This record gives sequence, C-alpha cells and structure tokens, in this order.
Amino acid sequence: MADPMTPAEWRAALRAEGVPFTELEGWTTRGRDAATGKAFGPVHGSLNHHTAGRDSLRSIAFTGQSSAVPAPLAHTYLPKSGRLVLVAAGRANHAGMAALNSFNAIKAETAIPKPSKASGTVDGNDALYGIETENLGDGKDMYTRAQYDTWVRYNAAICRHHGWKSGSCAGHLETSVEGKVDPRGPVEGYGKRGKFAFIMQQLRADVEERLAHAASWSPEQASTPQEVTVEGPAYVNLGLVQGYQLATGTWDEVAFTEEWSDELGQHPATSEVFVVGPARFTGSLSLRIEHLPVGEVVQVRMSEWEGAALKQLHPIHEVIGTPSGAYAVVPLVKRLGAGRTMRVRLLNQSAAGIEVASAVLTALVWKES
Repeated sequence: MADPMTPAEWRAALRAEGVPFTELEGWTTRGRDAATGKAFGPVHGSLNHHTAGRDSLRSIAFTGQSSAVPAPLAHTYLPKSGRLVLVAAGRANHAGMAALNSFNAIKAETAIPKPSKASGTVDGNDALYGIETENLGDGKDMYTRAQYDTWVRYNAAICRHHGWKSGSCAGHLETSVEGKVDPRGPVEGYGKRGKFAFIMQQLRADVEERLAHAASWSPEQASTPQEVTVEGPAYVNLGLVQGYQLATGTWDEVAFTEEWSDELGQHPATSEVFVVGPARFTGSLSLRIEHLPVGEVVQVRMSEWEGAALKQLHPIHEVIGTPSGAYAVVPLVKRLGAGRTMRVRLLNQSAAGIEVASAVLTALVWKES
C-alpha cells in the first residue's frame, strides 16, 4: 500500500529509469477524483493495457470511451515512438472491476491466478496505475522495440519508487472479470532478443531484471550483424549410378555416386554430403522407390552435421507406396551455417525389402563468406 506518486515524483522516477516522456498539458490536475467523489489511492500496482486502436491519445485524455466511461482512461499513454505521455495524476477509468483473488495476488506480489468473479471484486481504478500502450490488439500489430523498452522502464520506475517487485505489475487480462484480453501482440525485440510474443510473465521478468540493477542500467543490445558476402549460384546435380536396398527401421543416408555437375567441387565420390556451409541453397530431390507396398511409407528428411556429429534434423517428407509405384519430389531450401554439412536421410517404415532405384538431387548453391 502506498500513496500515489506526485507529479514531481513521477518526473523523478521516470528520468532516473531512462524513460523518454512528455507531459500533456493539464495532466497534473487531470483525474476522476472530484467527479466520482473517490480519491485515487492508496495504490497497489501497475495495470497494463493495449489501446485496441490507433492515435488514441485524444480519447484517452479527453473524449473517453463513452458517456458511461469518460476520460481520462489511463495515467499514461505509450505510442509506437516509445516516448511516454503523462496524461493524468488522479483517478482514471482504466481497470474497471478487478477480481479480488487477482487483486490480492498483486498486493502480495505472488503468482496471479485466473480472475474469478466468484471471489469478489474491487474497483481497480481506485488502486492501480494504468498505462495504455498503442496497439490494435489483433495479435498481428507489432509493438516496436522502442515501445517495449519504455514499457519495461516505466513499470520498473513505478516499482522502484514504491519499493515493489515485478509481481506488482499485471495485465488487464489477469484482473478482468469481463474477459479482457489485453495486452497482447508480437514485440519487435528487446535487448539482444529478437521478435517474441508479448506475455505478462516476460514483461515481469524484464522488469525484475531492471530492478536487479541501478536505475541507469540498460540491457545489452544485439551486435550489428556483420555483412555477409554471397557468391554464386553454383549448380549441383548428383545422383545414383545404380539402386540399393534400404533396410527396415533404420535411418540411412543417401550416398550419391554420380556427379553430373558439381561446380563447387565439394562432393567427393560416393559421399552423403551434398553441400558444405556457410551457404544457402534451393532445389529438389527426386526419388523413385521399388517394391514399396501400397500405403506403406518411406520417410525423407534433411539433416545437418558437424563432422561425424548429427546436429539438427529437418521436417519429414513421405514417399507413399501406390499401385503405380512410389515417387516423390522433396524440396530443398535452407541456409547452412559455417562448419556444417547437409545430408539426406531415408527411413523405411515397411517390413518389405525395398530398393532406392533413383535419387536425383538438383540444387543452386550460394556460398557465403
């Protein structure tokens, strides 16, 4: 339990945490305290929302959602630019009725359970700071990197000021008894992390990481990728001189014995390897299998190796026996890292003795350096 931050405390906390912000005219006296007869505070946590719209500052600060839900709709607004806007210092219409079981967990900074109306409700507008973060909320609209960084800093600033932990931060979906789903959506990235889906557990983890450091701390950023030189394409066309028997129940690499073209010179005779990294390639593998019973399956998949060690398996394709034979064309599209080689593996899932009668690999390869 704590008194709400004063305007001076807002400014000091945000500046210390490195939050870029601007102040909307009138924010220091804006609020619903007088209109409702309810004073804002004491406060117990920070509630996070998405706007479910674009260019939402006007409605959040001035016009509101409807006559039943007038402005202000949050204490702060966070646009795509990442520059926070201070909207109101007083009571705001953002939280609605919060499930008591969720609210008590926020106060206790324990794991937040699924909100239960049966547990009772409390008016979250009385006791929770609210931030509206610009996003359509359709699961596709992207939170920018700058936006998410500010979002983390903002929540950490509130927690650090009040001496709270990240458990005092919640999403509207974690308190709502009306089925709210915010906040949600993909995030462009944060620190060294690339694109990820927003979830409150991750936001709390990132806030907790900030709180473990001084307020001036910044997360380590991903290094700028080095420029990659790509040469090619080179043409590779490999196959079999004659067929071979494929045993049952064991993965077996296709050993290509014919080189119709190997412009890279990377394929020694009777080798399973058809490309060496670093490289990008695209092409196909055409297979013909004899004596495969109708409905039975031979699985096909690419595999990455470092020397004699299998490092990664790729998705499985299937060759299925039919009355007219067993044929398949398997697409080959991949980027292969340095020090790795690529092979093709087959698995006979039938009990029959079958023959790999033909395997023709055709690919264009772009070498990287």
